[in-house]
Amino acid sequence: MKNKLIVLSGPSGVGKGTIVKELLKKGGYALSVSCTTRPKRNGEKEGISYFFVSEEKFRETIASGGFLEYNNHFGNFYGTPKTFVEKQLLTYDVILEIEVDGALSVKRSYPDALLIMILPPDENELKARLLKRGSEDGKSIAERLSRMDYEVSKKSEYDFTVINDDLQTAVEEIERIIKSAKK
Repeated sequence: MKNKLIVLSGPSGVGKGTIVKELLKKGGYALSVSCTTRPKRNGEKEGISYFFVSEEKFRETIASGGFLEYNNHFGNFYGTPKTFVEKQLLTYDVILEIEVDGALSVKRSYPDALLIMILPPDENELKARLLKRGSEDGKSIAERLSRMDYEVSKKSEYDFTVINDDLQTAVEEIERIIKSAKK
């Protein structure tokens, strides 16, 4: 069985990070660590949460072709380091937790990548999750909610869609999807 590149995306606050943590606990997966120019949030660790870099360093990496995908999202750059992913794929199924435009870019470069969109049960639940997270102000939450319509409009370009209404159910469904895709 060849290792799989698994791309999880969906609106901010849908629970992608929590799902990824649960998958990683099960073993056999590696999480791709993205580069970003955004400031570090409380509790985030360099090289584990993200590689936090300057905009100048980010642009140098773009110029050298060092990203599998990259984009500017909410005023900050995010990118997936190509060599990091390729090295991890030698041993593990690699999970990318990235936004929809990046996911579609990955699919063009790696047609065998498995794209899974995570969706909330409804918009009110998503708003409640964003508020509970406590890491964004009201303007940022409004921007993230307004982007949800765009992200959801891309779900037909994904291989699968999973509703994250119950965490364990969502994780189990994603695991079934991955196992089936590897056969």
